[in-house]
Amino acid sequence: MHLRTRLRQLALTASALAVVTATLPGAAAADPGGRGHHPSDRGLSALIRYTEYGIPHIVAKDYANLGFGTGWAQAADQICTLADGFLTVNGERSRYFGPDAAPDGSLSSATTNLSSDLYFRGVRDAGTVEALVGTPAPAGPSRDLKELMRGWAAGYNAWLRKNRVTDPACAKADWVRPVTALDVARRGFAVSVLGGQGRAVDGITAARPPAAPAGPQPGATGQAPAAQAGASGQLPDPDRAAEAARELFAAENATMGSNAVAFSGATTANGRGLLLGNPHYPWQGGRRFWQSQQTIPGELNVSGASLLGTTVVNIGFNDKVAWSHTVATGVPLNLHQLTLDPGDPTSYLVDGRPERMIPRQVTVPVKGGAPVTRTQWWTRYGPVVGGLGAQLPLPWTASTAYALNDPNASNLRGSDTALGFGKARSTRDIAEALRRTQGLPWVNTIAADSAGHSYFSQSQVLPRITDELAARCSTPLGRATYPASGVAVLDGSRSDCVPGSDPDAVQPGIFGPARMPVLRDTPYVENSNDSAWLTNADRPLTGYERIFGTIATQRSLRTRGGVEDVAAMAARGDLTVADLQHRQFANRAPAGDLAAADAARACWTALPDDPEACRVIGAWDRTVNTDSRGALLFDRFWRKFTAAVPSARQWTVPFSATDPVRTPNTLDTAAPGFAKALADAVAELRAAGIALDAPLGAHQFVVRNGERIPVSGGTESLGVWNKTEPVWNPAGGGYTEVAHGTSHVQAVGWDGGRCPVARTLLSYSQSSNPMSPHYSDQTRLYAGERWVTSRFCEKDILRSPALRVVVARD
Repeated sequence: MHLRTRLRQLALTASALAVVTATLPGAAAADPGGRGHHPSDRGLSALIRYTEYGIPHIVAKDYANLGFGTGWAQAADQICTLADGFLTVNGERSRYFGPDAAPDGSLSSATTNLSSDLYFRGVRDAGTVEALVGTPAPAGPSRDLKELMRGWAAGYNAWLRKNRVTDPACAKADWVRPVTALDVARRGFAVSVLGGQGRAVDGITAARPPAAPAGPQPGATGQAPAAQAGASGQLPDPDRAAEAARELFAAENATMGSNAVAFSGATTANGRGLLLGNPHYPWQGGRRFWQSQQTIPGELNVSGASLLGTTVVNIGFNDKVAWSHTVATGVPLNLHQLTLDPGDPTSYLVDGRPERMIPRQVTVPVKGGAPVTRTQWWTRYGPVVGGLGAQLPLPWTASTAYALNDPNASNLRGSDTALGFGKARSTRDIAEALRRTQGLPWVNTIAADSAGHSYFSQSQVLPRITDELAARCSTPLGRATYPASGVAVLDGSRSDCVPGSDPDAVQPGIFGPARMPVLRDTPYVENSNDSAWLTNADRPLTGYERIFGTIATQRSLRTRGGVEDVAAMAARGDLTVADLQHRQFANRAPAGDLAAADAARACWTALPDDPEACRVIGAWDRTVNTDSRGALLFDRFWRKFTAAVPSARQWTVPFSATDPVRTPNTLDTAAPGFAKALADAVAELRAAGIALDAPLGAHQFVVRNGERIPVSGGTESLGVWNKTEPVWNPAGGGYTEVAHGTSHVQAVGWDGGRCPVARTLLSYSQSSNPMSPHYSDQTRLYAGERWVTSRFCEKDILRSPALRVVVARD
């Protein structure tokens, strides 16, 4: 670029910085409801410098102004998705979209808009979030976080006032409207309870006493499956319930899982730490990540990714430390089995004395119809629930009901934890932020720092259920579900059967930091959504309670492949950020390494008249690169085989806790279902007009504005680190969209200078607006396995050839 142009850019930036410094007011008292001293929150502003791929670098004087810039910039990229989410947390989806349509699943597991609205309106009517915002820190949110929320709402509203919405998804929609700081807090609450009440929304909103009619209530639509299951009056079979609970929580981790690894300085070329974060999240909807850098000079300087609608960087790095998260195996809820008063199914006994349930009547406006009113029933333990999804019905009978305890319903501290990470100078500071805030509801933390330390912690907000408490207080159902899945079902008729409290916990009924699984300064720490046990295969973690996860049990193929690969990297040593980048796109399929050769040999017997399939599988290179031939055929076979054949029959060499990375192994080709799975996969591809040896990228792609973009990666069942969970198109074409998988990737290290060495990727790009230039630019990078060089330091931001400066003000 010409020197004169660069000087003009520098002058522009300097001028803008001066304007912002002059106009930013000092921080004012927090007012999360948008009322009181700041009725309009006018006067806030921030400097936003955009670099390549639309990544904003937001500079502000204080937290309110930083929130303003963040809300402004998020709205510019994601206005429709954000506005849709605010409808959700205010319980207004049925009013605009009708009661029977399904939400996108980003803020709860509700299967219909009506179910979602009944739950979130109930939260709103009860003043739950208002109470949490008003709770003093550390149990409640900090003043800084309240200022961020206030500023975020003001920035979102200011962008909406001053700009025209061009995204066709909501360009003329009357539901795109201003929000308050309380709306931002409500969204944070929804994220916090995703693993607890959010998982049970249908069960909470449909639960009703057995005297109620079996069909939908008058004026109600969208009857939830949980209520129908409970109408039979039959108590759940413990063995079936245990298996359902195990599958339910395993499926959540498989769907929303992630990988992360931190290497200590003992393994790296320069003695400093390295971190590779690879969260697997939805490619569409309200649980997408969004990239930014947030700076308050002298206070905060952090870069990374935020979940939409949040005010902080959730996964990221600064000049000294980097961190990522993986969905943890800890179960952030438990059930209390209620013994009901024989004469009143809405009263339950505690220590022999009846206690009335608390009815909460909730009314939801409905598009084109009369409002729907339902009653939800609450107890001292939490809401009565008719089931945890359709898989685990919990019927309300004349003698028994079930209440859900979710300690994260009292937790609005997650963003304070992230804020603490952003200001950390070491992994020790990461640990201190976790100890002080105790805000993470459902994730592990993996971190590395510039001094060469590695760190893992499963610091979650979990009900304090020890194995001793479970043994003493489990009902017959709980004695089956707790060992199988970590879901405790406690005797609700006894006051001595509530979760205890730890002296170092910031709220009653949860584990304190001293009880968390932690591993420090091993050559590597790695997690791929299994329990903490094999964080480092040479230093297995043990001694934690079952609710955190299992010990000495079979690991997923993704964990086995990940541990195998990162352990080999650590042993080799001299690692750099380039090694992390190579690791991300190695695209090795562990299932292929374990089973493809056996499958190819047995294929000749299973399909004697179809040798092509056998040759294709045998010649497959065991990777899921876009040019890999045979990957698609093996993937379709493997999905069918693992769905039809119980895990105990898939291998001839069983799992051994003494060799957990290499066992089980040796495909059992004699297992019932092997030949059929292979034949069905062949028939499926041919019916779709897909050649058995077609390159993967020809039939695993996304389409953006008419452009077909092939993507590499593989499925959970294949055990691939670079996870891609695509949507199969039975009408032909193959995988023509990605539902979830690799999302925001960061490979971070340090070289002794003032700037981190960081490479990032946002697989689905920064904006969901097809009119935006940043709708698919990083998707093309991801398809080409190329990276964004992070511009963290001021000198690098100013050198960006794409530099664009915006002074956002009200």
